Amino acid sequence: MAHGDKSNEKVVFVGDSRVRKGKGFIVPPDYTAYPGKSEAFIPNFLLKEWMVGVVVLVGFLALTIAEPAPLGYPANPNANIIPMPDWYFLFLYQFLKLPYASGQYVAFGILGVPGVAFLSLLLAPFLDKGKERRFYRRPVASSLMILSLISLFYLTNVSWTHYQNELKATGQVPEHIQREEEAREKRAKGLPTSSAIQQKEIAIVDKEDTAMETFKKAGCVACHAADLKGAAGPSLRGVGDKHNKDEIMKIIKEGYEGKMPPQYDNMIAQGITDKEIDHLADWLSKQKAAK
Repeated sequence: MAHGDKSNEKVVFVGDSRVRKGKGFIVPPDYTAYPGKSEAFIPNFLLKEWMVGVVVLVGFLALTIAEPAPLGYPANPNANIIPMPDWYFLFLYQFLKLPYASGQYVAFGILGVPGVAFLSLLLAPFLDKGKERRFYRRPVASSLMILSLISLFYLTNVSWTHYQNELKATGQVPEHIQREEEAREKRAKGLPTSSAIQQKEIAIVDKEDTAMETFKKAGCVACHAADLKGAAGPSLRGVGDKHNKDEIMKIIKEGYEGKMPPQYDNMIAQGITDKEIDHLADWLSKQKAAK
């Protein structure tokens, strides 16, 4: 050891060979060095998992409302089709084909095995209370998980392979491929590719009639728009198919089912005469869809 401030004196560090060189701070696997940093599985951790599940479920619901599932082809009881579930149920679909999960054992296949699997996952936190978190030191839990994953991949592959072989044997074409081919042909011909029913737009009858000016002067465009397609109110195109002239005149004077207030007094205040109002009602009664 050095004494005083002499710079030329040799410095000797004294150590203990019994103390091993550390490799930095190692987090213990059971987190015992962090008192208060861990939390109970029930209810704290489980409540968080449920909240995340609720958010995901709401997201799925919003997606299904925004993008509804497309309709398939009309059902044909005489068609020779091969029913297939979605890809994430293929393993279960194939499992239910096994001898001891179908036929007279179908109750065991649809309730017994899935019930045991669900119950095992539910009880896992209570049965596996070990502090070890490394998977290779948890042989039972790790082996069961690996076997489950292998089973899922195997059953899914077998189900899909069998489905492809059945398609080749029967010469069938899956519905989604038929849709793609039909859409491609329609696109080449310049036809609409959507399967939705195309509604023909109803045209305005006698668009140049003077009643159109009365319609605008009365302020009807605020609710029904200048093109009669409707804005805050309903469309008046084709209104003649629903109401005749007398009924339209009654709506102008008395309103319509609480949805539209009377407009007669307002029209008179705008300087519109009874003759013009009568002509407007007659013109609206002529707004019919072309046959």
